[in-house]
Amino acid sequence: MKRLINSQQLMERAQKIIPGGVNSPVRAFKSVGGTPPFIMKGAGAYIWDEDGNRYIDFVGSWGPLILGHAHPEVISAVSHTLKNGTSFGAPTEKEIQLAEMIIERVPSAEMVRLVNSGTEATMSAIRLARGITGRDKMVKFDGCYHGHGDSFLIAAGSGAMTLGEPDSPGVTAGTAKDTLLAKFNNIESVAGLFEKFNDQIACVIIEPVNGNVGCIPPQNNFLQDIRELCTRNGSLFILDEVMTGFRIARGGANELYNIDADLLTFGKVIGGGFPIGAYGGKKAFMEHIAPVGPVYQAGTLSGNPVAVTAGIETLKRLDQKAYDQLEDSGAYFAQKMQSLIDENDYPLMQHRVGSMFSLFFSKGPIRNVDDVKQCDFERFNQFFHYLLDNGVYIAPSQYETGFISLAHQKEDLDNTVHIMSEALKQMNI
Repeated sequence: MKRLINSQQLMERAQKIIPGGVNSPVRAFKSVGGTPPFIMKGAGAYIWDEDGNRYIDFVGSWGPLILGHAHPEVISAVSHTLKNGTSFGAPTEKEIQLAEMIIERVPSAEMVRLVNSGTEATMSAIRLARGITGRDKMVKFDGCYHGHGDSFLIAAGSGAMTLGEPDSPGVTAGTAKDTLLAKFNNIESVAGLFEKFNDQIACVIIEPVNGNVGCIPPQNNFLQDIRELCTRNGSLFILDEVMTGFRIARGGANELYNIDADLLTFGKVIGGGFPIGAYGGKKAFMEHIAPVGPVYQAGTLSGNPVAVTAGIETLKRLDQKAYDQLEDSGAYFAQKMQSLIDENDYPLMQHRVGSMFSLFFSKGPIRNVDDVKQCDFERFNQFFHYLLDNGVYIAPSQYETGFISLAHQKEDLDNTVHIMSEALKQMNI
């Protein structure tokens, strides 16, 4: 078992001055129990905690570290940029360069606006869609996460086609009434909402791969059918690619699934580990944003040169060879895990899209959040702690996704599968 003496002391200290001792809820390990390791440093595929324990890292700062931790060329470029200043609140050439790189890669992106986070990107995209259409309501999917904006913190109502209800104190009923909830991989739920509210729906926003309840890919032309419904009803289709963008393909899900989105949101990888986000889309829509159009959005730190530099240096290295390697590693890891499941007839299943993956403690099928809720959470928690104690760091929740980076070697993947095998044996699953 890993010794977490220093981490325990840091947690006790943090809890006195930071709510829950953390600056983002999942870090508290509330769903799995125990003390979260406080991380001291990272390099390549590994992180080290304040007690000196090393872990093979499959969280990667929740996805952006596609090159691995502390990539030397990214660090070098960022250090050079820092010498020239940290922030100007004024235009820089690097902003243009990053926007050009995004547009060159993403088929549906003709213009881009940089912001400071994925949450800011999705909030801005929704406002833009409402401003363009003159409509108030939006459709989101139960289990899809688009940041902590009020419009997104909505729970399903009492019926299949009801208005949403606030999912957090502080979100008003007035805000919730404009968010409609559909089911991921269930096109009938989307069609039903359009039938009932068609001339009121400004947009549909979706994670093309549902990555915040585990890794769940779209099935049976689900995304294409949503595109058709939006076109038919005069609503905008927004792909939230904060997680999938530049992670699952060079042009993200927009390219992988050949979806002609109206607007897209980005984050994670385009910051190379620094805080940044972006939203983009068709020029005709993006030109509704101030100062060209009437829809207002601003940010003093938007296009911060340090974050932009990290994004440029990350995207430079993500050529087709890099994506072939990520696919190779993802397929290799999935095959090893599937062999482990099949040979032992474990009641488990997995999903993978490129270098995103999830192992579910259920025989499946896993099509949306309702299926994930049926997983064996107690077994997952035991599994998580065995991995953590033996040097493998995965997300502390069955509701999260794992990420493979270019820094992960086959030896790391083999070692991880071996530790997983030992965990499952110990659990007598």
